[in-house]
Amino acid sequence: MKRQARGGGPTAIGAFSAKTVEEVAAGAAELAQASQLKRRLGKADLRAVPEVRRALRELLRHWGRPGRSEIAELLTSELVTNALVHTDHDAVLTATVGPGGLRVEVRDFVARRPRLRVPNADDGTHGRGLVLVQSLADAWGVRAHGVGKAVWFELDPGAA
Repeated sequence: MKRQARGGGPTAIGAFSAKTVEEVAAGAAELAQASQLKRRLGKADLRAVPEVRRALRELLRHWGRPGRSEIAELLTSELVTNALVHTDHDAVLTATVGPGGLRVEVRDFVARRPRLRVPNADDGTHGRGLVLVQSLADAWGVRAHGVGKAVWFELDPGAA
């Protein structure tokens, strides 16, 4: 998957792009060869985090350069944890892996958009999730949908 870049307005976080007809067709062909993991995550069910990590690890068993699947697990854990801790609703995880890369999306049912925060040293482990996603993902963002939002990231299988 290509790194996407286009600025958004005040409601955009991450990197986005408008795709050409050729890119859309190539993406459709890629999805036809893709494997997918989809999980419904129960409201505040933090037991789902290690379960999702295990399922993703299995999906990515033969994917990418060494270390890429571990990065995917870490970033997925962050998105799932954020959705379960910062909303009072269920969420849906979708991870799609194909020849061009991995896309993970966590959809929740709260329209409030996440904020990138500068981690505070006195705040323990809180406030670092989206900073990790921004730092380690090849592309990431937030998109609104009818009753909430989806936070996503993409990883290229061969990137270092």
